[in-house]
Amino acid sequence: MTTPESQITFEVHELDFALEDSSDLNDWLLAIAREEERAISQLEYIFCSDEYLLELNKKYLSHDYYTDILTFPLQESPLEATIYISVERVKENAQLYKTNFIDEMHRVIAHGLLHLIGYNDKTQDDEQNMRLKENSCLEERTFI
Repeated sequence: MTTPESQITFEVHELDFALEDSSDLNDWLLAIAREEERAISQLEYIFCSDEYLLELNKKYLSHDYYTDILTFPLQESPLEATIYISVERVKENAQLYKTNFIDEMHRVIAHGLLHLIGYNDKTQDDEQNMRLKENSCLEERTFI
């Protein structure tokens, strides 16, 4: 489900990083939302450094640790949010989990949307369900 005003943007904050497949990612994210019977009004993805995301994590969530993603929902229906992703953390996680950077980046991008849709990862069962859904989303990409 999309609305005529659906908009997904990808921005880089103080970082030398380029997202090469933004048009394909846009279509993919809209397809994920459609499959979940959700509409997107506005999603803003901001790619940033570990330090920038750490400061946001401290300021808004009182968490003093690095993370790969922070999702700030603004509206539930249709979906509207700002999603911050640490490029450094994604690179490190790709090495840690022995996957390539693009797959890990796409996993994290989908992860943010899945949180907005209602998937959680607080419990072990929730985390397993989230991973299964992320894997399903990755398998449905047609642009890799």
